[in-house]
Amino acid sequence: MSTDDAREPVAVRPAATVMLVRDTAEGISVFLMRRHAGMEFAAGMTVFPGGGVDDRDRDAGLVGNRAWYGPEPDWWAERFGIGADLAEALVCAAARETFEESGVLFAGPADDPDSIVGDASVFSSERAALEDRSLSFADFLRAEQLVIRADLLRPWSNWVTPKEERTRRYDTYFFVGALPEGQRADGHNTESDRADWARPEVAIEDFAQGRALLLPPTWSQLDSLAGRTVADVLALERQIAAVEPEMTVLADGNWEIEFFDADRYNQARRGALRRHGQGGRNA
Repeated sequence: MSTDDAREPVAVRPAATVMLVRDTAEGISVFLMRRHAGMEFAAGMTVFPGGGVDDRDRDAGLVGNRAWYGPEPDWWAERFGIGADLAEALVCAAARETFEESGVLFAGPADDPDSIVGDASVFSSERAALEDRSLSFADFLRAEQLVIRADLLRPWSNWVTPKEERTRRYDTYFFVGALPEGQRADGHNTESDRADWARPEVAIEDFAQGRALLLPPTWSQLDSLAGRTVADVLALERQIAAVEPEMTVLADGNWEIEFFDADRYNQARRGALRRHGQGGRNA
């Protein structure tokens, strides 16, 4: 992150992020990935699967082409406080990015939409084509006679990258979804070098101990999942309002974030930096 008050803020791009969850004997677990250290944005950060909405998400036409099952765009639009067109694109991006980055596919057969794809690994070549943008998600669904299972996702939150960020800024809509039975999540993608399941409490403690890097939205979502079950999460009706933190550069060149729970986040981050003697802005 960087600041430069003399310049206009970077334009905001809509994005979708999905928290994949599953129950374990120790409690709820969430799928996390660590971004490559060489990435331009959020390098080295532990994140959920997700990414920006692209033009083909906007032009997917899944509802009109009967490739959509579950709550329609108007339902999502009302909960996120956005237009129906953007809502449809976000759900499409959420399912696409989750499949690209984790191999988990929120889809079912068009002739039996109540069922779910049991083994998404059979679409490995299509997954690679989606990632290199030689195939659109809508074309993939149509070719395989699948429908997107919007009913398997739930709206969770909305965060906007601080205006002080000078690389990229996102208006990110967070979704949550349970790992479909029979499917496996992996980290076989070009953006991450590590992926695994973790309990939210463990991931938060790893951050506090300097073993992982978490940006405020990721930390906050993990905190919101802690202590719940998958059933709790899927049943919860969240009141969603956009959160746009403010970033302040300190005298030592480090930074702090201001948002509704910033004291806890900043305290944990300062402790991690002290333990490792770090002072860089990207830590």
